Amino acid sequence: MLDRRQSARDKVMYGGVAQIGETGAERDCVVRNISESGAYLEFASGIALPKEQMSLKIARKGRSFLARVIWWRDNFVGVAFRDQAATRLPVSDLEERLRKSERKKRQLERRVKQLLGDG
Repeated sequence: MLDRRQSARDKVMYGGVAQIGETGAERDCVVRNISESGAYLEFASGIALPKEQMSLKIARKGRSFLARVIWWRDNFVGVAFRDQAATRLPVSDLEERLRKSERKKRQLERRVKQLLGDG
Protein backbone atom coordinates (compact mmCIF):
# COMPACT_ATOMS: atom_id res chain seq x y z
CA MET A 1 0.00 0.00 0.00
CA LEU A 2 1.30 3.43 -0.95
CA ASP A 3 1.83 5.78 1.99
CA ARG A 4 0.99 9.32 0.85
CA ARG A 5 2.14 11.03 4.03
CA GLN A 6 4.68 13.83 3.67
CA SER A 7 6.57 12.85 6.82
CA ALA A 8 6.82 9.84 9.12
CA ARG A 9 4.50 9.74 12.10
CA ASP A 10 5.47 8.81 15.65
CA LYS A 11 3.17 6.47 17.54
CA VAL A 12 2.03 8.27 20.69
CA MET A 13 -0.84 8.33 23.14
CA TYR A 14 -1.45 11.98 24.02
CA GLY A 15 -4.62 13.53 25.33
CA GLY A 16 -5.97 16.20 23.03
CA VAL A 17 -8.84 18.63 22.76
CA ALA A 18 -10.45 19.41 19.42
CA GLN A 19 -12.25 22.74 19.17
CA ILE A 20 -14.90 22.37 16.52
CA GLY A 21 -17.57 24.43 14.90
CA GLU A 22 -18.32 28.12 15.03
CA THR A 23 -19.53 27.80 18.63
CA GLY A 24 -16.10 26.66 19.78
CA ALA A 25 -17.43 23.38 21.19
CA GLU A 26 -14.63 21.20 22.53
CA ARG A 27 -14.31 17.40 22.39
CA ASP A 28 -11.63 15.32 24.08
CA CYS A 29 -9.67 12.95 21.90
CA VAL A 30 -6.62 10.71 21.95
CA VAL A 31 -3.76 11.47 19.57
CA ARG A 32 -2.60 8.03 18.35
CA ASN A 33 0.19 9.24 16.08
CA ILE A 34 1.61 12.58 15.02
CA SER A 35 4.07 14.11 12.56
CA GLU A 36 5.09 17.59 11.51
CA SER A 37 2.24 17.68 9.03
CA GLY A 38 -0.66 15.79 10.63
CA ALA A 39 -2.11 13.42 13.21
CA TYR A 40 -4.39 10.43 13.72
CA LEU A 41 -7.08 11.07 16.35
CA GLU A 42 -9.54 8.87 18.19
CA PHE A 43 -12.72 10.23 19.75
CA ALA A 44 -14.88 8.43 22.34
CA SER A 45 -17.77 8.29 19.87
CA GLY A 46 -18.60 9.29 16.32
CA ILE A 47 -18.41 13.03 15.82
CA ALA A 48 -19.37 15.52 13.12
CA LEU A 49 -16.32 17.57 12.24
CA PRO A 50 -15.93 20.60 10.00
CA LYS A 51 -13.73 19.80 7.01
CA GLU A 52 -12.47 23.36 6.60
CA GLN A 53 -10.75 23.99 9.90
CA MET A 54 -10.54 22.88 13.50
CA SER A 55 -8.18 23.60 16.36
CA LEU A 56 -6.31 20.76 18.07
CA LYS A 57 -4.67 21.35 21.45
CA ILE A 58 -2.14 18.84 22.77
CA ALA A 59 -1.21 19.84 26.31
CA ARG A 60 1.61 17.32 26.65
CA LYS A 61 3.39 18.89 23.69
CA GLY A 62 2.36 22.38 24.81
CA ARG A 63 1.06 23.15 21.35
CA SER A 64 -2.04 24.03 19.43
CA PHE A 65 -2.55 23.26 15.75
CA LEU A 66 -4.96 24.47 13.10
CA ALA A 67 -5.98 21.40 11.14
CA ARG A 68 -8.31 20.19 8.41
CA VAL A 69 -9.96 16.79 8.28
CA ILE A 70 -8.52 14.54 5.57
CA TRP A 71 -10.53 11.40 6.37
CA TRP A 72 -12.72 9.95 9.09
CA ARG A 73 -14.23 6.57 9.87
CA ASP A 74 -16.56 6.19 12.83
CA ASN A 75 -14.66 7.82 15.71
CA PHE A 76 -11.21 7.77 13.99
CA VAL A 77 -10.01 10.89 12.19
CA GLY A 78 -6.93 11.82 10.15
CA VAL A 79 -6.03 15.51 10.09
CA ALA A 80 -3.45 17.61 8.26
CA PHE A 81 -2.05 20.66 9.98
CA ARG A 82 -2.81 23.93 8.21
CA ASP A 83 0.61 25.44 8.74
CA GLN A 84 3.89 23.90 9.78
CA ALA A 85 4.42 26.47 12.54
CA ALA A 86 2.29 25.36 15.47
CA THR A 87 1.41 27.93 18.05
CA ARG A 88 2.53 27.54 21.65
CA LEU A 89 -0.17 27.23 24.27
CA PRO A 90 -0.05 29.81 27.06
CA VAL A 91 1.86 28.78 30.16
CA SER A 92 -0.42 27.93 33.05
CA ASP A 93 -0.58 30.21 36.05
CA LEU A 94 1.01 27.56 38.23
CA GLU A 95 4.01 27.20 35.93
CA GLU A 96 4.39 30.97 35.76
CA ARG A 97 4.27 31.27 39.55
CA LEU A 98 6.88 28.53 39.87
CA ARG A 99 9.19 30.37 37.48
CA LYS A 100 8.75 33.59 39.43
CA SER A 101 9.42 31.88 42.75
CA GLU A 102 12.60 30.25 41.35
CA ARG A 103 13.73 33.68 40.13
CA LYS A 104 13.05 35.21 43.54
CA LYS A 105 14.91 32.36 45.23
CA ARG A 106 17.99 32.97 43.06
CA GLN A 107 17.81 36.72 43.73
CA LEU A 108 17.60 36.07 47.48
CA GLU A 109 20.57 33.68 47.35
CA ARG A 110 22.66 36.30 45.50
CA ARG A 111 21.68 38.96 48.03
CA VAL A 112 22.64 36.71 50.98
CA LYS A 113 26.02 36.01 49.35
CA GLN A 114 26.58 39.73 48.90
CA LEU A 115 25.72 40.43 52.53
CA LEU A 116 28.01 37.65 53.74
CA GLY A 117 30.79 38.87 51.51
CA ASP A 118 30.92 35.72 49.37
CA GLY A 119 29.89 37.32 46.13
